[in-house]
Amino acid sequence: MASKFTELAIDCADPHGLARFWCSVLGYEVQGAEEGVVAIGSPAVPEGKNRPGPVPPTLTFARVPEGKTVKNRLHIDVNPTDRDQDEEVRRLLDLGARHADVGQTGDESWVTLADPEGNEFCVLASRCS
Repeated sequence: MASKFTELAIDCADPHGLARFWCSVLGYEVQGAEEGVVAIGSPAVPEGKNRPGPVPPTLTFARVPEGKTVKNRLHIDVNPTDRDQDEEVRRLLDLGARHADVGQTGDESWVTLADPEGNEFCVLASRCS
């Protein structure tokens, strides 16, 4: 048996604010909050120790005193499911994302954005059903 990817922890200054942003991006909901930590996850597929298959990972936002200083070495990629890439990028910009330059050449099939705290993520080409 192998491990399964269930959670991604993200350091931030404002856990509640960043959780709201990512809930809007992913269609997630807050699953738990305590002092300085907010966890969000998919309402459709709850995590459980008895669930053997893949699950959408929970994102946990934890307040830390230091700010972000360099490009992320790990980032989230998202795929729009009900609109094209350009429409999704506009939606995410309206939610508070901004364009990010991490050395793109302009020939990429993805768009690099940053969340409200500057964490880079990519919007990949659409996978509409």
